Amino acid sequence: MIFSDDLFLSPDNVQTRWSTPENPSAAVGAGGEAKGGRKGRPCVTLKAGESVVLASAEQCSGVVRRIWVTIDHRSGRMLRGLKIECFWDGATVASVAAPFGDFFGTGLGRLAPFQSAYFSNPEGRSFNCQAPMPFRRGMRIVLTNETATDLNALYYEVNFTIGDKLPANALYFHAHWRRENPTILRRDYEIVPKIAGRGRFLGCNIGVVADKKLYHTTWWGEGEVKVYLDGDKDRPTLCGTGTEDYIGTAWGQGRYDHLYQGCHVADAEKMQYCFYRYHGPDPVFFYRDLRVTIHQIGCWDPSTRWPLAQKSPSLREADAEGTPVDFRKDDRPYVLFERQDDWSSCAYFYLDRVENGLPGLAGIEHRVAGLEC
Repeated sequence: MIFSDDLFLSPDNVQTRWSTPENPSAAVGAGGEAKGGRKGRPCVTLKAGESVVLASAEQCSGVVRRIWVTIDHRSGRMLRGLKIECFWDGATVASVAAPFGDFFGTGLGRLAPFQSAYFSNPEGRSFNCQAPMPFRRGMRIVLTNETATDLNALYYEVNFTIGDKLPANALYFHAHWRRENPTILRRDYEIVPKIAGRGRFLGCNIGVVADKKLYHTTWWGEGEVKVYLDGDKDRPTLCGTGTEDYIGTAWGQGRYDHLYQGCHVADAEKMQYCFYRYHGPDPVFFYRDLRVTIHQIGCWDPSTRWPLAQKSPSLREADAEGTPVDFRKDDRPYVLFERQDDWSSCAYFYLDRVENGLPGLAGIEHRVAGLEC
């Protein structure tokens, strides 16, 4: 395999392929056949209920190196209603199964310009993935329109190589999306439910819609990320210190986008946040199993205590017992409390097998319920 540190090398028998509407089979010498090669088929339609194969390869090894897509209808319902799936080595169960927008790094059906190491949206109207995805015997990438609205223009380009000599320890790329609305009180949200095998947790993007009706504008992000590795049960080996801490900032979250961490949607008025953390320079390896969770814990401060008391006078403190606390009487300036909000996430990991055993992608109505865009 060739990556950025091998730019000057010429490998033996590795061939470059682009799958686009102008050459959907990525066949040799078959690009630009429509309209005499004068931009005759730069895009395709994707009607409601239909699927299209964005790229495929059979009976060969290789690496998907880049996926770029743009669409003419970019509503929240479309971003959540399109489903992207990736199948490796002839598998019938998808290793990647996620809503379109969430897979490409942005949750909550919202578009925002950002750049990260593996995903980007340069001007808020395109979708890029550069996470390498190896395969040994073939691959298939499928996009399905599960909405009731036709896509009139779907542009795409899948860049991959074939003939790569993959080492024995090369892992398969997986993506898993889930949502809880609302989360369950005092039960940590699972970014990655328990999976078995050997692999690497690459990271995740997360979307949160905080419940203003219950919690006013109090801060929602005091939860700690916990990574359970290789037999961990009651206590994890890896434990963070807070939500904004996990993505490299502090004392709340504003908008920013860095290569491996960012918060590209920070809407304090609607209390909607989209953020990400990718473990590139700081790998998270596992050899038997993996589970990743995060608390739903918030806090009040002197400026938000009284408005909160008017909305939710009795909640549970974030302690071992979940002690009830009456905010109308409690005058402590800073208290952690348990919350229930709308959380969704797309997690990425590499695994030594093509099937991860996780539940399939939830139906469209669960994915789009309550979207405000």
